[in-house]
Amino acid sequence: MATFELYRRSTIGTCLTETLDELVSSGAVSPELAIQVLVQFDKGHLHTYRFCDNVWTFILTDATFKSEEISETLSKVKIVACDSKLLQPHQP
Repeated sequence: MATFELYRRSTIGTCLTETLDELVSSGAVSPELAIQVLVQFDKGHLHTYRFCDNVWTFILTDATFKSEEISETLSKVKIVACDSKLLQPHQP
């Protein structure tokens, strides 16, 4: 089994793939962009991640952030993200 297949089948890889599928289906991102995200995910160095109380916490090492004008590499990045389903109003 290739390394990328192992990570894509992990909890975080599955969640990323499902989220990208939803974004492509809704037209928020193009299929090409979703593929680029997965390719970058395959290259990543995720140091630590956890999921608790519907909150994801990721710690990345040697992360590179790019835009059209600049590319910045940081030794350590912490990302905290919430489950978007929590933002939907509850039905009575």
